[in-house]
Amino acid sequence: QVQLVESGGGLVQAGGSLRLSCAASGRTFSSYAMGWFRQAPGKEREFVAHIRWSSGSTYYADSVKGRFTISRDNAKNTMYLQMNSLKPEDTAVYYCAATRRGVAGLPRAMVDFGSWGQGTQVTVSS
Repeated sequence: QVQLVESGGGLVQAGGSLRLSCAASGRTFSSYAMGWFRQAPGKEREFVAHIRWSSGSTYYADSVKGRFTISRDNAKNTMYLQMNSLKPEDTAVYYCAATRRGVAGLPRAMVDFGSWGQGTQVTVSS
């Protein structure tokens, strides 16, 4: 099992930037990839980005491509999400997650991820 703790959320004006962090502990070596999801009020949780732990390959949702950058520091077991050019529609609770054992390819569905953090609120004002 992997334990995940997010940090770095907050309130920012449109056009601003934030960096989220996700500290992982436990059986991190068993995870194929880690990712970020978000959930806005009244909406379903949606995929934002993932990074494959060993190769560093990344994949983004179209809505954030070109504005958000996912990265990881293997030595620190920490994943990051740099969010630039933020928009009010980016307002949501952001969750980090680690894939289940056996997952491969391009994990984007919630069912691909078996460990979740508690979430951190990001609010973008217009």
